Amino acid sequence: MLILIGAVTEQPLDLAAHEAAVADHRAGAVVSFAGVVRDHDHGRAVASLAYEGHPNAERVLQEVAAEIAADPAVYAVAVSHRIGPLAIGDAALVAAVSTAHRAAAFAACARLVDEVKARLPIWKRQVFTDGTEEWVNCP
Repeated sequence: MLILIGAVTEQPLDLAAHEAAVADHRAGAVVSFAGVVRDHDHGRAVASLAYEGHPNAERVLQEVAAEIAADPAVYAVAVSHRIGPLAIGDAALVAAVSTAHRAAAFAACARLVDEVKARLPIWKRQVFTDGTEEWVNCP
């Protein structure tokens, strides 16, 4: 089990750095994911958004990463979530997983992203172009 990055940060996220972090000479597959801020949500135009995290968010993120990394097929896991104000096109969540084979890498990365989305105590405040706003609560 190797977790190389497990951060909740206000700094921009670098997908290539996460991919490099999970590189392993045994790995035949590195699968990565970038969740980026889009300009709309449920048919409404988004003007801006910000994420706020609970003080234990990074610990939860690392716990999720450790659970995925405990899979014997997984060589390494790297995952980070950004908080603070983000612009359209910014990465809010990045993840990378390495395994021997592509099917295991795709499955592990999907599990990682799904578990982070389900359990990470981070809230999103979206401001729409019509001036209204919405808070989206993670777990």
